[in-house]
Amino acid sequence: MMHELIWFEEVKKVMQPSFIERKNSNGLTPRELFSKEHEELLEKAKSWMELTANSCMLVSTVIATGVLSAAFSIPGGDNDDGIPHYLKKPAFLIFAVSDATALISASTSTLVFLSILISRYVENNFLSSLPFKLMIGLLALFISITSMMVAFSSALFITYYHGLKLVPVLMSAFAFLQIPLFGFLQYRLWSDIVYSAYYCRFLFRPSNHKHYNKALRCRSCK
Repeated sequence: MMHELIWFEEVKKVMQPSFIERKNSNGLTPRELFSKEHEELLEKAKSWMELTANSCMLVSTVIATGVLSAAFSIPGGDNDDGIPHYLKKPAFLIFAVSDATALISASTSTLVFLSILISRYVENNFLSSLPFKLMIGLLALFISITSMMVAFSSALFITYYHGLKLVPVLMSAFAFLQIPLFGFLQYRLWSDIVYSAYYCRFLFRPSNHKHYNKALRCRSCK
């Protein structure tokens, strides 16, 4: 849908102003004809956006709930005055910062995906607003997952500091595998959004007219 809107806006720029609102034999302006021809595509885009936002918001909500409870469950415990035993340890500082970062980024991701769900799914929103929100939401979700893994690993080191250190090392290694896995699984989605939102627009700049034929072939493949 974003590809089609970009091409429509670029063609509109090279048209004579008198043709923009001129009606065809069926009494439709170019914009009305575009909307009519893309009704099915708009519905598919709306359904995909809602499904993606719902799924991602569920994950970010679970992360926010987990790190919020972890913030009040101090690893290593505290003394009679309520002061954590490992307050001065570097691992405890890493835990506190990463846990707070995970909570903030997960909450941000949830709010962004919620704004997508309550958005008006009109054509122009698919041109810039919705793709931008999706990128911000995915980025915040990635930061929250990374921070959560860091908090989890630092909590392991605090808990097993006087025990077998091989346990937290191995568990942390397995935990950090989730970060590249998430990036790998979401790479195709990220690349498609960035390509559509930025690279395709870049092709239409006057200094890049030599890439026009390449853009035409790209559009035909899509």
